[in-house]
Amino acid sequence: MGITVQNITGNTAVVIWPQLASCADSFYSVMYHPNWRSTPASYSRKSFQKEERVPASRSSFLVENLTPLTTYILCVTCQSANPSSDQCRVFNTLQRDPASSGTAKRELALGIWLASSLLLLVIAAVLLYGCLHLLCRRRRERPRGRAGSAEWDPGKTWSKSAAGASQELGVQGRGRRDSEEQQQEGGIQLATIIANPSACQQPCRPAAESRERAPRAGPYSAIN
Repeated sequence: MGITVQNITGNTAVVIWPQLASCADSFYSVMYHPNWRSTPASYSRKSFQKEERVPASRSSFLVENLTPLTTYILCVTCQSANPSSDQCRVFNTLQRDPASSGTAKRELALGIWLASSLLLLVIAAVLLYGCLHLLCRRRRERPRGRAGSAEWDPGKTWSKSAAGASQELGVQGRGRRDSEEQQQEGGIQLATIIANPSACQQPCRPAAESRERAPRAGPYSAIN
């Protein structure tokens, strides 16, 4: 069975084999193993690290995810049979392709960036939720404070209003008495002037002014 391995790179290789009439109604098994150090006759199908099943209509297969600078043994059999020496080939992978290395680094950087972005979004969502919760809580507490300050005691309000009314009535009563006294004094003085015009030789002062300058009788006036 003439098996050919070609287009070998650091990570891939293409294996080609001739189609067999015995496998027309079955499948092919492509088996490969790295770091090969023994003859193929000493290994069974279960000794290979990888095994791929290929439809019988195909006669080639792309082997991927190989390790660079590694020796591989690859065998192709029909219906998962144990391989023989003419069904196997040994090949060496090349050095890693710079383009594939750059692609892997870009993929790694992209994965790290996506993970960090997702973490930042989660943190921002948690902070936003906390701020909104605190803001809503403060808004709920403000109406309660206003309602508490608006509460009033009927007894205290009534006593304050009664005291204010009594004080206002007292002020009004004193004003009325003062005005009545001034009117009485002015009438007496006017009557005196009419009866005896010579009694008012000096300019007559208003009753209010004389009343303001006259000393008020205190508790010690009788003693003096």
